Amino acid sequence: MTHLGLRARASAVFAAGAFVVSASLAAGTYQLTRQSLVTERERTATRAAYFDAAVVRQGLATEGAAVVDVLRTLDTGQGRRPLVLRGGQWFARTADTGFTAAVPESLRAVVRDGSPGVQRVSLNGVPTLVVGVPLRDVDANYYELTAQTELQRTLRQLGITLAVGALATTLAGAALGLWASRRILHPLASVARAARTIAAGDLTTRLDPARDADLAPLTDAFNEMVDELEVRVEADRRFAADVSHELRSPLQTLTAATGVLANRRDSFDARTGLATDLVVSEVDRFSALVEDLLELARGDRPVERREVPVAAALRSVCDAHGVEPRFVRVDARLTWPLDARRFERAAANLVDNAKRHAGGVTSLVCDADDDVLRLVVQDAGPGVPPDERRMIFDRFGRGRRASARGGTGASDGTGLGLALVAQHVAAHGGTVEVADADGGGACFIASFPRGRP
Repeated sequence: MTHLGLRARASAVFAAGAFVVSASLAAGTYQLTRQSLVTERERTATRAAYFDAAVVRQGLATEGAAVVDVLRTLDTGQGRRPLVLRGGQWFARTADTGFTAAVPESLRAVVRDGSPGVQRVSLNGVPTLVVGVPLRDVDANYYELTAQTELQRTLRQLGITLAVGALATTLAGAALGLWASRRILHPLASVARAARTIAAGDLTTRLDPARDADLAPLTDAFNEMVDELEVRVEADRRFAADVSHELRSPLQTLTAATGVLANRRDSFDARTGLATDLVVSEVDRFSALVEDLLELARGDRPVERREVPVAAALRSVCDAHGVEPRFVRVDARLTWPLDARRFERAAANLVDNAKRHAGGVTSLVCDADDDVLRLVVQDAGPGVPPDERRMIFDRFGRGRRASARGGTGASDGTGLGLALVAQHVAAHGGTVEVADADGGGACFIASFPRGRP
């Protein structure tokens, strides 16, 4: 299930609030306006009906006057229909088209009893007001039907106008919510940018002091956290560097001693010779581990970019590790803003990893587009299982196939080579990943984004 972001939720809340308020105001306005208009129109129609009834009473009081002729003297326009009920017979100015049937029996009963009455009915789908007035002195009852067509049209237009206004208010509320959420989240965007910069290794990043009193605690807490993190990282780096440095002296002694033993290997018996080989191998591995730890300790230093001839840097790496030129493909004219030491160390570790654990390098390709330099190293090993492709870049991370990739010598690694690759690439702002090569084996891809020298 996808959850809405904070900005979307804020916009939705503002829109819902604006809709509720605007809809309530629109409904209230419509009801009040409708009630006022209906009351006024009914009052006007009733007054007109009473006036016309007085005219009809006066006309019927004249001896020999015809009811239809009297009705024709009324000025009722197109909206009012006068009717007279006299002696059980209906009279109208024109042919009856259902007007007499529209007069409800309940209203007739009221008028027969001598009281005037008003009732709303629907005539052919049109709201109509029926006014009844008794004319006792001329033995007749007068009815007038007033169509409320104009009132219905006015109310319809009013409803449409209020609905459009409510919709516009809702959209305005959503826009206001979007604007307000952007303003509110803007400081958080600064925090996110600072956090990404810190994650990239720049522990000197700090947030500017907040001028908003509500944001000052967040800014202060963030800067204090980074200060504490920088202190701890520096302490860990110094500890690793100090330990590694202190180990160098006894290691040099051990290396010299094992060198003497290795030179006299042929004079030893089989058991002593095997022990000598083990000691020499472990001292060499220990020495490599210390060098890698020192490299990790130096890894937090800022990147020093300069324009590096990529082909020359990779040629020195391949020559040092015995990679045949036929496996290497790189444009001799390619240059890129890089930290040369970090780039060469990353490339050397990828090549060394292929040599130690995967049967050697089968392809080394380096090319670039406008923004990214890509170093691709393929090996002849069995590949890396998908569930181990992140773990192998961790410090001392070893896959389940580590001992099987490459046969002899596979256990000689320190478990830090690929971690150093990831660290050097990340220092350039890039990424490193592993996939399956087209012809089998693993394919390591290191990306170095362009940066300013």
